[in-house]
Amino acid sequence: MTRSAVIARYSSVNIAGISLLADLSGALFWEEQSLLVVSDLHLEKGSSFAARGVLLPPYDTVATLGLLAAVIARHDPGMVIALGDSFHDRDAYARLSDADRDAIAALQARRDWIWISGNHDPKLPPDLGGVVASEVAIGPIAFRHEPTGVFGEIAGHLHPKARVPTRGRTMERRCFACDGERAVMPAFGAYTGGLSIRDAAFAKIFQSRFTAHVLGDNRVHTITASRCY
Repeated sequence: MTRSAVIARYSSVNIAGISLLADLSGALFWEEQSLLVVSDLHLEKGSSFAARGVLLPPYDTVATLGLLAAVIARHDPGMVIALGDSFHDRDAYARLSDADRDAIAALQARRDWIWISGNHDPKLPPDLGGVVASEVAIGPIAFRHEPTGVFGEIAGHLHPKARVPTRGRTMERRCFACDGERAVMPAFGAYTGGLSIRDAAFAKIFQSRFTAHVLGDNRVHTITASRCY
């Protein structure tokens, strides 16, 4: 991989003194720990909506698992942490196809895997593989689903997105929100929406200035949150 490709694909993020890579996919990679973190996969969201009469193309799980497979292949982590809402509802795992279950098992092979429970999937099935936890602490970093704003926290749940001006128009994209002491990760799932980082929910977590690491077409853009709207 060329130097220019590395610069385009990642952005360096510092949280509680720990340096991580914000991947263009929406994952975080902690190289020292060989740890990959993703959040809010929302698998089977399409089938959940279909059951309520809202018809969406039934490809979100395949697309999300494909993206996850690509970022795992890129970093080859020894451990993966999924920060909650990995499944869109309590019955989503039962709706997975055999092929999707096999794909998840293949991703878990030869590595540790931790599923953090979320508000959409508070009780994960016992045959999912890996370990289920409410939160995990590694060194100074605490991994959980819902952010509390404490020092050293990496969380998801809020699906941050940013709208930024570019070439006379605006671009709205998923982003990491980070102030050097804590971070909120973007949703990784193919059908997940987002909450503007200018929403009051983020002001409760970040008491002062923070940065949006915005996922562009070919690179991660680092922009002061106050410049977004």
